Amino acid sequence: MSKYLVTGGAGYVGSVVAAHLLEAGHQVTVLDDLSTGFREGVPAGAEFVRGRIQDAAEVLDSSFDGVLHFAACSQVGESVADPEKYWRNNVAGSLELISAMRKAGVAKLVFSSTAAVYGEPEQVPIAETARTSPTNTYGATKLAVDHLITSEAIAHGLAAVSLRYFNVAGAYGSSFGVAFGERHDPESHLIPLVFQAALGDRPHIAVYGEDYPTPDGTCIRDYIHVADLADAHLLALDAAKAGEHLICNLGNGSGFSVREVIESVKRVTGREIPVVVADRRPGDPAVLVASAARAHQALGWTPRRADLDEIVKDAWQFTLEKKHA
Repeated sequence: MSKYLVTGGAGYVGSVVAAHLLEAGHQVTVLDDLSTGFREGVPAGAEFVRGRIQDAAEVLDSSFDGVLHFAACSQVGESVADPEKYWRNNVAGSLELISAMRKAGVAKLVFSSTAAVYGEPEQVPIAETARTSPTNTYGATKLAVDHLITSEAIAHGLAAVSLRYFNVAGAYGSSFGVAFGERHDPESHLIPLVFQAALGDRPHIAVYGEDYPTPDGTCIRDYIHVADLADAHLLALDAAKAGEHLICNLGNGSGFSVREVIESVKRVTGREIPVVVADRRPGDPAVLVASAARAHQALGWTPRRADLDEIVKDAWQFTLEKKHA
């Protein structure tokens, strides 16, 4: 049994990873300021400390075996409008966290990065060797933290893995009897937005462009079930090696179009989805799909819940539970 600190463990992905760690028999401490997370999202059995990542020095000591770092501002639009917030929290905060780890003698880190570091891809699926050229401040800050982690591994022997992925979806019903799912305010992700249209909470779902060079003319994106993502984080803990920074992309390998997502929601919910076609959004690539070949080889990771309807079904069940709670 090991002991881990999960920063941002009251958020969507962090809460599911915390639940997986507990189910694997580990001790878990969650550090979260609840600015975007939810107290009820912290799984039973985890110690909860309310605070920012800059407060990690007050939590970490030599009893911890590693850190899984999810605490970040992550809204792309906000990052462009308020870049200072993102550099301060995502980069300066991560520096404080890593400094606290070094001081406490905690030498293992798994970092929740993003495929947004690649910007508009030159080739798909995107491999880790692709040129990094983020198109927004969010992606730029995540890339900066990746560089920081590499420097720390070289200079001080940190054992680190960064996991880069695009769209996380689905929900997870843990053995603790609690469901963990996606709740953002404001909501910007496609599947929850389509649910809102299905429930009548928004008048329609907008499809931004239907003339892309894809089979149905709409953009294709990579979707990973949140439980598969959590599996990858636990495998990354085992794969981390002292003095090395392993970077792995996570993806399903093919992706799903906007129209395919809408049709899946129709099948799962049995409801009609009002759709309005709008103009393309500037900078929206036709296809964003990550190659997971390195993750397969280095981590032994393969997504087990790659079926779109299964992903949507789990997310829909969570949405209904929260709506009627």
